[in-house]
Amino acid sequence: MTFEGQVAAIHRAPVESAPMLGIESAELVAGEGIVGDRYAAGTGHYSSRPHIDRQITLIESEVLEALRRDHDVELRPEEHRRNLTTIGVPVGHLVGSYFVVGSCVLYGGRLNVPCAYLQDLLGKPVFRPLVHRSGINARIIVGGTISTGDLITPVDRAELDPTLVAANEQTPIEPAPEVI
Repeated sequence: MTFEGQVAAIHRAPVESAPMLGIESAELVAGEGIVGDRYAAGTGHYSSRPHIDRQITLIESEVLEALRRDHDVELRPEEHRRNLTTIGVPVGHLVGSYFVVGSCVLYGGRLNVPCAYLQDLLGKPVFRPLVHRSGINARIIVGGTISTGDLITPVDRAELDPTLVAANEQTPIEPAPEVI
């Protein structure tokens, strides 16, 4: 897989249902999440069902454009509840793959699915239009700092520390829930 995309926006929320706050850079902690985000702190809506794949979330800016174009639904980056909005990144293809963002290495976990919670929180008809387009959950393998504008590139697992790869791959990717 070859691509070179970018971080278009970074968001975090301190607690469940709080507005997402746009930030220019963020500190990522391996095995935990984004410093200051509800899921790293264990205060997110789905924190009662933790999994290693839920440390950081990504969605494509192209999905937001398609929602507007195809469904007449305006979904701004601060509304979709994902941490990173990307541009030029086929995020669905990152499941089971390693990739670099800024000084960090991430591993694509499960495909994210839309939820009634998001639709209820926003009061916008986003559930059905986001089926198969809701981004991914990911693991933070190597922490560090990321910033808006950072490149996002795939990395071959053979280029990484074999100890990190072995430790990461001991836990299988979480299966995505079925969308009814």
